Amino acid sequence: MVATKCDIVVVGAGIVGLACSLLLADKGYNVVVVARDFPGDETTAFASPWAGALLAPYPGGSMEMQKRSLEFYQKLAKDKPHVGLSSIAITEFYDDREGESSIWYRTLFDDFKFLTKDKLLKSAKIGFTYTTQVINPVYFLPWLVMELVQRGVQMVREEVVDLETLRQQRSAWVVVNATGLGARQLARDEQVHSVRGQTMFVKSSFDRVVIFQGSEYTYVIPRQHSGGVILGGVSEPNSTDRRVSQPTKKDILRRVNSLTNGAFHDLDLDRDVIRDIVGFRPARHGGIRVERTARVVHAYGAGGLGYLYAFGMADSVCEIVRGMAKEVSAKL
Repeated sequence: MVATKCDIVVVGAGIVGLACSLLLADKGYNVVVVARDFPGDETTAFASPWAGALLAPYPGGSMEMQKRSLEFYQKLAKDKPHVGLSSIAITEFYDDREGESSIWYRTLFDDFKFLTKDKLLKSAKIGFTYTTQVINPVYFLPWLVMELVQRGVQMVREEVVDLETLRQQRSAWVVVNATGLGARQLARDEQVHSVRGQTMFVKSSFDRVVIFQGSEYTYVIPRQHSGGVILGGVSEPNSTDRRVSQPTKKDILRRVNSLTNGAFHDLDLDRDVIRDIVGFRPARHGGIRVERTARVVHAYGAGGLGYLYAFGMADSVCEIVRGMAKEVSAKL
């Protein structure tokens, strides 16, 4: 079969790849998405479907990319309220950060409020509340795919072994590398590494997000319209163990109860866990990479913050591609 010609090949169909594809298609480019894994696939190597997908800004990293991404989601929630986006109250605690100035996003949310000392958990140095959005990937990812198909974007299942070869096969003038963990091989980037996460989905009416950041990374994230919550978590760099750890489940429950004042003290790990989730976040030493090398634009390295960064990264990719298009036009 002859490969379809296109302007741009986006490699990877996780949240970053799909976001890049959507914004590029909206700019008028002819886009083809090529990926080994697509939404709906059952594989732990494909992190996007298993994410808590909470749009909670991160004090470190690129503020501008986070802001642009949040702006996209906020507009989307107003224009298309039924795509898996929901508003939710969140309380965050940190024991490895102190001082209000480090929380740069305190001015982004109208109801943002720092907690007084008497409201902090014993080990926390700082805490705050605000209302943000949470995504249910079960609805959001299929919606993204549908939007792309409606724009004429072709989806091709293929395991890519070389980006330049793929570009030539597709007669494309640029490839967007949004392969996550695959970038270690395809971009020969030794800074890329996996971070193992383990969570569990349980039935619960608990209706708010609570997160503890720092020495004991712990969270409760309701998965909207599902009748349950995700309890986590762990962050284990370079682990490739796909098995569910029973001791980790017990430790997560211990930490969650400490965080929520015993809200899950009646939870039976043998009876009440609907699904155990083990996934591998596509992280990168040195942080996110969004840059051009020759005819490739790289977009990966967000780790567990893919949803938070996706549309900010995609916006930056579009800026790079626009510059490349000007170069091509100048040579004609």
